[in-house]
Amino acid sequence: MRAVIPFKKSNAKSRLSALLTDKEREEFAMAMLSDVAATLVRSGCFDVVDVLSTSIIDLEGANIVLADSGLNEALNEYLGKMSSHSLDEPVLIIMADIPLVSVKNIRDITSCESDIAIAPGRMGGTNAIFIRDPSRFHVDYYGASFLKHIEIAQKDGLSVEVFDSFNLSTDVDEVADLAEVLLHGKGRAAGCLKKLGFALAENGGRVGVKRM
Repeated sequence: MRAVIPFKKSNAKSRLSALLTDKEREEFAMAMLSDVAATLVRSGCFDVVDVLSTSIIDLEGANIVLADSGLNEALNEYLGKMSSHSLDEPVLIIMADIPLVSVKNIRDITSCESDIAIAPGRMGGTNAIFIRDPSRFHVDYYGASFLKHIEIAQKDGLSVEVFDSFNLSTDVDEVADLAEVLLHGKGRAAGCLKKLGFALAENGGRVGVKRM
């Protein structure tokens, strides 16, 4: 079994630019990626952990595969190469911005018996997708990719399971998402935010973040 994480370091997390500089956003993106990759390795589920990266990066425990095409193109090429090389092993595609993911989450989603298991993100995205036979599936991210991936699977006669997980659904894109990392995170991403001076703060009865 293998796992693959698509990653873009340059201009990462642009919607956080109101609070973080370009360099800080890159540092935070790398911290989240490190959390995800480390969890995959600790799970013991995978023989191979690959990162499809648009640039050369240094990351312990994972292979860096350079990919200069878009997200869908890079991932579908990756799945296609698995098929062409007769690598008919299951694969987990997981996003780099879900630092709360746990070893249990990984073991549970890869234990699903269906052909496809999808962990949806908020607002219709796909944060992780487990594919038993990569030769029979292709991805279509952006927009309501969760629904698109269900439709692709059903058209190909594949069984689909929706994997419901708070940790896997919590992707970090907006400023408000930083509070979840500080509330629940114990890894490098949470440490990075604290190092940069972020702390929890009440805002109109809700929990937000402030920079000290």
